[in-house]
Amino acid sequence: MAKVELKKPIVEEISAAVKDAQSVVLVDYRGLTVEQDTQLRKQLREAGITYKVYKNTMMNFAFKGTDYESLLPYLEGPSAIAISTEDATAPARVLCKFAKTANALEVKGGVVEGIAYDANGIVEISKIPSREELLSKLLGSIQSPITNFARVMNQLAEKGGASECEAPAAEETAPAEEAATEAAPVEEAPAAEEAPAEEAPAAEETPAE
Repeated sequence: MAKVELKKPIVEEISAAVKDAQSVVLVDYRGLTVEQDTQLRKQLREAGITYKVYKNTMMNFAFKGTDYESLLPYLEGPSAIAISTEDATAPARVLCKFAKTANALEVKGGVVEGIAYDANGIVEISKIPSREELLSKLLGSIQSPITNFARVMNQLAEKGGASECEAPAAEETAPAEEAATEAAPVEEAPAAEEAPAEEAPAAEETPAE
């Protein structure tokens, strides 16, 4: 069987794997111990990431004419490919985190949502929170006002409702008004002074004639 025919299934496998990928990251795995390699594969698998070692020539054929053609310059030395079809930042996040404890693992570059990044770019991508973390933060920010509103309503309910909260204010006002009413004496109209009765002038006695 011709070599081309042997290569074709592998090239097609790679092409199919990256066709609907959200991100593809290339790494150099030389120097990893068997234990480290096993642990890395486990973490990638748990994150829903496909991780596989392919020959550079196979990936070269698969990448040509696609959005991943920008990865061709990184196809030197042993290469492994990490592919995610769901979380665009997952491969970068898992690989870069693992590289901190395994210096032998070298991130070469990658393509995230159609944009090519070098090793430094992938490191920056790895700092982006996962989709679950972002959704959790978003949900928390949405629920905060609702939680505060529910807390206020619960406090009102414990006090007997809004009407009960307003009642004391009304009761306090009423006595004050009554007190003001009682304090203000009713002004009585001053009694009219009795005018002294005018005494009729005594009749002058007519001298007897």
